[in-house]
Amino acid sequence: MPTAVIIATDDERILRAAEGFGAHAVMTAATHRTGTDRLAEVAAQFPEFEIIVNVQGDEPCIEPSLIDRLASSLAAHPDWAMATVSAPLAEADFDNPNAVKVVCNLAGEALYFSRSLLPYPRETGVVLPRKHLGMYAYRRDFLCTFAALPPTPLEQAESLEQLRALEHGYRIGVIETEKESIGIDTPADVERVRAYFEGGTADENDTSR
Repeated sequence: MPTAVIIATDDERILRAAEGFGAHAVMTAATHRTGTDRLAEVAAQFPEFEIIVNVQGDEPCIEPSLIDRLASSLAAHPDWAMATVSAPLAEADFDNPNAVKVVCNLAGEALYFSRSLLPYPRETGVVLPRKHLGMYAYRRDFLCTFAALPPTPLEQAESLEQLRALEHGYRIGVIETEKESIGIDTPADVERVRAYFEGGTADENDTSR
């Protein structure tokens, strides 16, 4: 199966920076509403790739091995339209709307994503809340279909585009990692990531904002 790493952007500065270190970068339209729409534009140009993995720019600490695991998991489950990742949710992030939560069925498929805490821990220790990491794998045909679907009510209410897939009845597989990646949602997160890369000393479970 052919493989490639492509940086999709609508910013000439990012294009020049990527090409400066030898990356394969592709310019896209600047009118896309979401990163998924941008991804679909690029995927349409490469029909030879069956599975497309989207590593978003606000998740710079994703482990490379997790990318491989996600792609392999989607390939192994033909009934999944797409797949994503969950990690432990720090208690300090329970009420943080930037930390998206996910709950799954017994088959490891997403039931719902929310910025609110779920499941509510009425019985503590039964099910620990999980954090959704911003990385997705798609079957190429589904990605093109998904990008063409209109926004759905729950997607608009939560501002979470993956809910569009669930609202249309598509199945989303969720694999687990026990290492919480540092996602960038605020200026404080930028400093945490900078400290991590400069010295590897930032506490990845420190969710102070």
